[in-house]
Amino acid sequence: MKAVINRAHPLWLAHVLHRLSGLALALFLPLHFWVLSLALTDPARLDGFLALTDQTVVKLAEYGLVFLLAVHMFGGLRVMAMEFLPWTAPQKTLAAMASALSFLIATLFFLQAL
Repeated sequence: MKAVINRAHPLWLAHVLHRLSGLALALFLPLHFWVLSLALTDPARLDGFLALTDQTVVKLAEYGLVFLLAVHMFGGLRVMAMEFLPWTAPQKTLAAMASALSFLIATLFFLQAL
């Protein structure tokens, strides 16, 4: 018997968002560590790179990064809750609201960075 996957269910969407945020963060980390290494190996180049952070597109990227971090954190908490706690219908709504809270956190960070 084939299992039916309800792709419109909020928890399925939270699952996909958690996996995609983890993948995006894994792709970002090597670049981040490379930039940090410039502080030790080539400080002048780091200063030039950091000058780019005043651009709007970089601030938008930082917004996306903070959003991904928040989504991934709340997604991880959701997974831990699924493993250790019994789920009720209202808890499913709370899991969907975690994505909205992630968006709020990222937006507040973005507004402060402007």
